[in-house]
Amino acid sequence: MRLRAGPVLAIALTLWAGAMARDRFDAFIDATILPPLVLDTGVEVLDRDGQLLRAFTVADGRWRLAVAPDGVDRDYLALLVDYEDKRFRDHPGVDLRAVARAALQALRYGRVVSGGSTLTMQVARLLEESGTGKVSGKLRQMRVALALERRLTKDQILQLYLHLAPYGGNLEGVRAAALSYFGKEPRRLTLAEAALLVAIPQSPEARRPDRSPARASDARDRVLARALGDGLATADQIAAARTEPVPGVRRPFPVLAPHLADRARATPGAGREIRLTIGRELQSGLESLAAEVVAGRGDRLQIAILVADHATGEILASVGSAFYRADRRQGFVDMTQALRSPGSTLKPLVYGLAFDEGLAHPETLIEDRPRSFGGYAPQNFDRQFRGTVRVREALQMSLNLPVVALTEAIGPEKLLSAMEAAGVRAKLPGGKPGLAIALGGVGVTLQDLVQLYAAIARGGVALPLTWAASGDRAGGQRILTRASAWQVGDILAGIAPPPGMPANRLAYKTGTSYGNRDTWAIGFDGAYVAGVWMGRADGTPVPGAFGAEVAAPVLSRVFQRIAPRLAPQPPAPPETLIVPNAALPQPLKRFRSRSAAFAAVQADAPVVAFPPDGAEVEALPQGLMVRVRGGAAPFTWLADGVPVAVSLAARETFLTLPGKGFVTLSVIDAGGRSARTQIRLR
Repeated sequence: MRLRAGPVLAIALTLWAGAMARDRFDAFIDATILPPLVLDTGVEVLDRDGQLLRAFTVADGRWRLAVAPDGVDRDYLALLVDYEDKRFRDHPGVDLRAVARAALQALRYGRVVSGGSTLTMQVARLLEESGTGKVSGKLRQMRVALALERRLTKDQILQLYLHLAPYGGNLEGVRAAALSYFGKEPRRLTLAEAALLVAIPQSPEARRPDRSPARASDARDRVLARALGDGLATADQIAAARTEPVPGVRRPFPVLAPHLADRARATPGAGREIRLTIGRELQSGLESLAAEVVAGRGDRLQIAILVADHATGEILASVGSAFYRADRRQGFVDMTQALRSPGSTLKPLVYGLAFDEGLAHPETLIEDRPRSFGGYAPQNFDRQFRGTVRVREALQMSLNLPVVALTEAIGPEKLLSAMEAAGVRAKLPGGKPGLAIALGGVGVTLQDLVQLYAAIARGGVALPLTWAASGDRAGGQRILTRASAWQVGDILAGIAPPPGMPANRLAYKTGTSYGNRDTWAIGFDGAYVAGVWMGRADGTPVPGAFGAEVAAPVLSRVFQRIAPRLAPQPPAPPETLIVPNAALPQPLKRFRSRSAAFAAVQADAPVVAFPPDGAEVEALPQGLMVRVRGGAAPFTWLADGVPVAVSLAARETFLTLPGKGFVTLSVIDAGGRSARTQIRLR
């Protein structure tokens, strides 16, 4: 059968016109200029396990937090698609079937019964923040929705909705809403909670549960009714969900470790998600403890607490103040970073250096008597003197005269150098360090002090404390020998615990700065190191405040929060000299002042003739050959503060040293005069 030319031409023209219209429509959609599809989300600071410590708003003050579909409860996603857009996975952005149904229902009932808007169209409206009432606005949403479907996957479109859905006030996105209304992440919602989060965005201000709980409840129940009708839940589940009350208030977003979070966020290169070494539970507990400690003690007393794992240097908790707010306590100031006078808390380092130098031993006798050091005449805190005491007792009683004498012997410059090597950013009030540095005449931070005590706990090796959960860890630097660090820790562990606290082996030291401006307690067990500072942020005195009475009890409570029991202190290194005073080498039995032990070099003073200072030498099978010139026999040789040869009449001998590396050799003659050399043993 032959077709006439006219109908064939008409059919061809119709098909051509349709194709041209389709091509023009596709070009029209493809030419759509879309709003930015990469959304700004708030910075999140997480703990070591990924739990939220603190969140920040985006630039315009909205709470919008990053979330992926797999981070949201499945019931919520199922309810959302069922209630808002059943054919979401099938339509190209505009559901013509739903539009037609909505139009017919409107004609039949004379009012809008159901909307034809898809989830993709809602995303288009939210991206452009356009209205819903005008025809032109609805047509624009359709065009943008069709364009979105051509450029994004369904899951990407769904993710945009999860970020942009409005929940009243400045809440935007399902995660911000779940945290604010329920205080939890959206990955595990109850059926009632999921239904409420589906219902609110349709009318976010009118259905805010914190302002209109009845409307919110009614809207939630309509979502639940739809779920029952569509078989998404059983009648019993729906009945139980309807009995669940809607939240009546908005919960505050987490603000844990706020000072550290601020610092981490301000770090160059910080991303939208910052993970700290902080533990959320410990941090929360210590912030509560800080608030409890200052409560009822005036409106200006402040506290700071820092806890670290001294093996790794990771900061586990950092409380910059009690109450993070602008008040008379100046709670916005991070007192873990404030420069303050350390009082007596530097004394353990002085003793450790003296042990290393062969100037003293824990059992060495030392004088606690009135004395002037070139015009500087320190006194003890209680203005009493104990006469002759053991070095161990001098440190435990925190006597001032002995530590100043030791500082004079080692030199305040060496003390400052050791502090710098430990990472302590000391600030001197004057240009040159003096003897007062040992008694707190220098500015340091709580974090630096905790870092210093961590080095002692680690066997004399300093590591920088770190809050970043990722990144390379810096290498350590030795500031004390293993034996000296252990001796210091052993002495501190023998200090009586604070009143009312159980006896234990916590190695700790307290300090009080001049004028009772700062009170300190820093300590460590076999695993953790912690520090407490108390005072006023403005630096004014706190009458009657002393470290032993104020900060030390708090330190004990800090360790009780860290673990139920203290981790045991490590055993003494094998090279440690553990003997009573009577068994010490003669030069170590009694400490001699700098004027006696380090007087100006005379013709007969001892000098290390070999090996020379700074030399690299190789030990022979029988040991390292050493030689002393001058001085009076017998001689005592020490390696890194540990006696290795005692009461030698000969000026030349072989020393057996524990290992290779850098070694400080000291020789002491019968008159207590000494000389030393630093070498590298191959």
